[in-house]
This record gives sequence, structure tokens and C-alpha cells, in this order.
Amino acid sequence: MLFSVITVSYNSVATIRSAVDSVLAQTGVELDYIVIDGASQDGTVDLLRGYGPRIQQLVSEPDGGIYDAMNKGVARARGEVVGILNSDDFYADSEVLSAVAAAFEDPSVDCVYGDLDYVDAVQTDQVVRAWRSQAYQAGAFGRGWHPAHPSFFVRRAVYERLGDFDTQLPIAADYEFMLRVLERAQLKSVHIPQVLVKMRTGGASNASLKNIAQANLQCWKAWRQNGLGLSPLPVIRKPFSKLKQLRTEG
Repeated sequence: MLFSVITVSYNSVATIRSAVDSVLAQTGVELDYIVIDGASQDGTVDLLRGYGPRIQQLVSEPDGGIYDAMNKGVARARGEVVGILNSDDFYADSEVLSAVAAAFEDPSVDCVYGDLDYVDAVQTDQVVRAWRSQAYQAGAFGRGWHPAHPSFFVRRAVYERLGDFDTQLPIAADYEFMLRVLERAQLKSVHIPQVLVKMRTGGASNASLKNIAQANLQCWKAWRQNGLGLSPLPVIRKPFSKLKQLRTEG
């Protein structure tokens, strides 16, 4: 099974090596690795070029933001399955994609997702938040639940059928895409109950109170544009549902 993994980057020289290395370390699958860089000026591109043909597709050019870059990657994807790993994230071990591939052996499965650990930005062995997901149940988004997007893999045919990321939602387009796939289209999914991705703290949607408010407003808009009602409850519940994920590692 050919996997297209897409990493988007902009001035990511401090973190992207761990992302790339974790992708290239994957075993048991054939890789189509795509890196879409937004014309970085900090040495990111030179670092990436050092991997040579191990990165099958490398593009560095200005873009319209992270979701525009993701859409460029999706358009270039050749694999049956597509995953997106951000430049400050990395796969938990070398068998992540083989575990995902095993779930996709069922041809009726459209998407697969797992669990995620938020880790300290510097000491990446220190878990600060544990995102444990569950099997999807209809209405789960309305209770504040959704998968962790970096752990979310879909068949390329899903993008062809339902469309790509909505760049009009510059903080919450990943949430809207998963809402579209799971809650609106009700596509068949599988949850793998293991940590697939480690994510450094400091994502854009949680960078400030203003960003949190904007992200929640965009989640509300995602519900409206998918015809799922106008209730603010999914927006209100989403931040509170994350409190139980916080943890301290001794």
C-alpha cells in the first residue's frame, strides 16, 4: 500500500528534522513523501535538500497559509492513503504506518485515526497532555469530541469525493474536514488505540486567547456550513473536553 505523507513547513529548521526522520524510519509500507515549504528563509530548505531523493517531492514557494500548503500536498499525492504530519510533530515509532495500513486492509474503511501525545517543545520525552480518542459514534462532535488531526489518515479518494481543506477557516480547517468526513458524510472509520503521533506544544489554535476564540468561532462556522445546525454547544464543550487530557509526567 502506497502512503502519501505530507509535511508542510515554514521556517521550521529547529524541528523539522525529527518530523522527516520519523517518516523515513517507517517500515512495512511504500512511501510517497511530500514536503511543501512556504519559501522558508532560515535554512529549512537546505536541510530538506540534504535528504535527496528520500523526500520524493519537495516544493518551496510562497503559499496562502498552512491549509493552502496542505491542499498543494494533497493535489500531488499519489498514494492510496494520505496522512499529514506537521513540521513540529513526529511519529511515535517506526511502525505507525504499518499499523494504519493493517486497518486499511478492509476496503470498506475510509479513514483511520489514533491517539496523540502533546510533548514539551524542548524535552520531547516529557508528555504534557495525552489525547486519547475513541471509536466514532454519531453525534460525538456535538459532545466536544474529535480525533487528533495529525493522527488522521484517509483514502485519497475521500479528498476526491468530499474536497480538500477550506482555506476560509485558517485555524480550524482540519476540524472542519474531519467534521465533514465523519459527522456529515458518516464515512466508515477505525480508531487504533495507541499513540501514533507526538506533537510539540505551541500550535496556532492555542497560541493565545484570541486564537482560541477565533478557532472556536470557526468551528461553529464549520457546523453551519455543513448543515449540522447552529448550536454553540460543540464550540463551548470543545475546550472543556481537553482539560481531562492534561497530565504531568514525574
